[in-house]
Amino acid sequence: MEIIKTDIEGVVVVKPTVFEDERGYFYESYSKRLFDKLVRTVNFVQDNQSKSSYGVLRGLHYQKWPFCQSKLVRVIEGTVLDVAVDIRKDSPTYGKSVAVELSAENRKMLFIPRGFAHGFSVLSETAVFQYKCDEFYHPESEGGVAWDDPQLNIDWRLPADKIILSEKDKHHPLLSELHTPFDYNIDLYQ
Repeated sequence: MEIIKTDIEGVVVVKPTVFEDERGYFYESYSKRLFDKLVRTVNFVQDNQSKSSYGVLRGLHYQKWPFCQSKLVRVIEGTVLDVAVDIRKDSPTYGKSVAVELSAENRKMLFIPRGFAHGFSVLSETAVFQYKCDEFYHPESEGGVAWDDPQLNIDWRLPADKIILSEKDKHHPLLSELHTPFDYNIDLYQ
């Protein structure tokens, strides 16, 4: 397993070691022992999977304290652009984002720590997206940031007229309107 640092501390790309031959391939998509050693200790408690068609944009989502989540995400079919946005008050990278193309072919994964908003856009005809979470889903704790916030300036790599949003994702606040529940100076893993 290779860990590739990004421009934001804590957000990392995980590249598994793949063993391929004429029969196909094999790789460990997750090993707690390796992950805890190379990234950080996280107790994943829930796995989720979604299937989406081209143009679907999901995000930018987070769960508020005390139910905030870390996520380890990957694509098992298709291609997405996966985005993590730092929304920790007083963080030196507040409002900055990391965008990584995840696909069935490149087998990369992205780790999004607590204190970040997360979203993805589907770049292929369809995509099957999986994510491990270290906290259960709590609908009363949901939060979001506007996917099209000009301050974030995220290139979702989709034509504007092809973007498909849920009703909820059309109404998230701008970053400048957000009363972030996260503070960079407080350890969100305590």
